[in-house]
Amino acid sequence: MPSSPSCTRLPILVGAFVAATLPAAASVPCGGSFGAFRTAMEREAVARGADPRVAARFFDGVRQDPAVIRADRAQGIFQLPFVDFSRRLISRSRIENGRRNAERHDALFDRIEADYGIPRGVLLAFWAFETDYGAVQGDYNTVNALMTLAHDCRRPDLFRPQVFSALDLFARGDLDPDRTTGAWAGEVGMVQMLPSDILEHGRDGDGDGRVSLKTSPQDALLSGAAMLAGYGWRPGEPWLREVTVPADFDWALSGLDGGRTVAEWAALGVAARRGDLGSAELQARLLVPQGRRGPVFLAYPNLDVFFEWNQSFVYVMTAAYFATRLEGAPVYLAGDAGPGLSDAEMRQLQEKLAARGHDVGGIDGILGAMTRAAVQAEQERLGLPADAWPTRELLDRL
Repeated sequence: MPSSPSCTRLPILVGAFVAATLPAAASVPCGGSFGAFRTAMEREAVARGADPRVAARFFDGVRQDPAVIRADRAQGIFQLPFVDFSRRLISRSRIENGRRNAERHDALFDRIEADYGIPRGVLLAFWAFETDYGAVQGDYNTVNALMTLAHDCRRPDLFRPQVFSALDLFARGDLDPDRTTGAWAGEVGMVQMLPSDILEHGRDGDGDGRVSLKTSPQDALLSGAAMLAGYGWRPGEPWLREVTVPADFDWALSGLDGGRTVAEWAALGVAARRGDLGSAELQARLLVPQGRRGPVFLAYPNLDVFFEWNQSFVYVMTAAYFATRLEGAPVYLAGDAGPGLSDAEMRQLQEKLAARGHDVGGIDGILGAMTRAAVQAEQERLGLPADAWPTRELLDRL
């Protein structure tokens, strides 16, 4: 993921692209001397069946990259509230370029929709946010980035398997440890895929016999579609719709855990701002990313696939909304949600929530899904509107 927030996402967790079933590599401990770690990883690779000569070539030039660690720690953009975050990422040029790319690759998108059921707006949204339609793919050495993050003790179990997947790509001639570059967290190509996903979902879209995610839009988009399909995309179903609700709506019904059928939401007075809500039997959740005074959405099961791509709540909501814009939806009703908490206030709130027994996923100043659930629970307990949007009033009451 390149480090410019104006060009691409900056994930809080890179578990986005990583399947939970990846093989473990826990026999190599993190930390300590990087040279010793590199030697241990090479030995582990050979023990896992790699050709010793191939492994030696792969690990020979690996270097620790301090810039990767700095990028991993610098993720303040995710502290922005939804309206600010989405306005930062969704520009007129991104919308116009999205439409031009949709026309330019019309036959490819038709093929993708026929084969995988992935709407073009969804792939265009990720293509835009990840690399500005291929223009900004990152210049970090991929193997160095993966090894640096595997050595770092923050999330080693996430990145060690990716090192071995990169070795597999090298062994089959699809990765050059000296020249392959990409995002700071090891993703490669126009839609930023980690090595394990390239191995599993890489597709040759242009028929040249190779999977070239950096230079071929056909390969990149077809591979991205295969990955989304592998994550469980349900063809023909929506993923996000902007809605309106009655003035007396019970906000405790909102949230990622508040699933109901479309028919049940309609009976509660929820209405699509444009078009309809979809099939009556579809499950959906009502989400208010910036509280009851901000935009209101119904989220369908396909939104869960976005969370497989990236685990940041604000990123997922923005990407999903942008995908609807590219499919013709209007600009959301921003409302007047009011200012969010400052970084210091959010951390203080998370500390107070944790002290009350809530799992907020870490004291990081970021309003993620776990912090939202804790906020909503405390709002209910205190008799406040339970819309999961933290306010200074809630902070003071706690």
